Amino acid sequence: MTLADGAGAAPLTHRRVLSIALPIVLSNATVPLLGAVDTGVIGQLGQAAPIGAVGIATVILTGAYWIFGFLRMGTSGLAAQAIGAGDRAEVSAILMRALLIGGLAGLGFILGQRLLFALGFALSPASPEVEGLARDYLSVRIWGAPATIALYAVNGWLIAREQTRGVLVLQLWMNLVNIGLDLWFVLGLGWGVKGVATATLIAEWSGLCLGLWLCRAAFADRIWRDLARIGDRVQLARMAVVNGDIMLRSVLLQGAFISFVFLGARFGDVTLAANQVLLQFLEITAFALDGFAFAAESLVGQAVGRGLRAEAHRAAWLTSQWGGAGALLLGGLFLTMGPHLIDLMTTEPLVRVAARGWLPWVALMPVLGIACWMLDGIFIGATRTRDMRNAMVLTMLIYGPALVILPGLMGNSGLWLALNLLMVVRGVTLGWLYPRIGQNLRG
Repeated sequence: MTLADGAGAAPLTHRRVLSIALPIVLSNATVPLLGAVDTGVIGQLGQAAPIGAVGIATVILTGAYWIFGFLRMGTSGLAAQAIGAGDRAEVSAILMRALLIGGLAGLGFILGQRLLFALGFALSPASPEVEGLARDYLSVRIWGAPATIALYAVNGWLIAREQTRGVLVLQLWMNLVNIGLDLWFVLGLGWGVKGVATATLIAEWSGLCLGLWLCRAAFADRIWRDLARIGDRVQLARMAVVNGDIMLRSVLLQGAFISFVFLGARFGDVTLAANQVLLQFLEITAFALDGFAFAAESLVGQAVGRGLRAEAHRAAWLTSQWGGAGALLLGGLFLTMGPHLIDLMTTEPLVRVAARGWLPWVALMPVLGIACWMLDGIFIGATRTRDMRNAMVLTMLIYGPALVILPGLMGNSGLWLALNLLMVVRGVTLGWLYPRIGQNLRG
């Protein structure tokens, strides 16, 4: 029995939360591995230019595709609610709409690739040699755009159905295919940068094929071919509003982190490098805690779909307990093991010393930021995306002045204090709006 067939009404237990969260944590843990292997394989060519080319090209594509990251979150929230409501037709239709958006967006990137590449190199200028190799890479990878963006929808739909083991299988498959083909194309056939790009391209399209198979429940009957249902104006308008709110919130959040990096550069190369090392701890935090936030998306969304206030609040509380425990564990690990991790990431003595000095600020972030991480998942599941957007706008009104004032008073410590403040204010503003989640639900 699938969730869409009724198993979504299973009791809310700690075991159920962990069954959703842990595969996501494991899946996220494999993400840095792929980048390391790509760099390591291309590094065997013994030249700096190919490494730089792959790095710049990857940043350009990641930044462009990231705009459509809302498909993952929006699909998760909307599908979870349709599952909770027992509306099988709408569960399938949501996936079809999201896949259509992903395919059209990818096609747009292919048709507009010249403009995309020109804009990317204008923002990230490089030497003629590096730019030439990066263009070779991009000219291959761009053909995977429809698959990559459509996979956001696939992952969101699987999360909504609590099929996170499928997300893990999908991530492992793509990584293994990519790594295996990297070794063959680059070291075996000598294809260089184009070999790395071709390996990723094949991994993306094979991943989409596997993802669609994992979503086969959506294709089990004729519902997925009901164009009138898929093109329903009311549902399309709702999807547009939800995704638009998430996109604006994400742009503001990304701008907050980019401004942190740019302002850190004013304090010199050593500080900039130390900040970059410490930001990897924040990335680890996000990877680890995402699993519990995704569990909240699915469980809260299903409860809202059934119209049950108490169940929605219980789902929020259970997932947040595990998220809070994970945050405390990470904070403790950063304090105790952080110096060793810093030494693994850099051999420069001055950078090591500087990073250790600011490590306590980073150790605080999981603890101070757990509320905003979990509330993001809770609000996405409830599709209270307008509240998320408004909370982010209010947060930026506070974070902006702090980012200007605190570094002037405390140097780079003020910069880290401002980033911690960003987490706290996000949590406070979302917490203030949290009661709205249950206001239209019954007991």
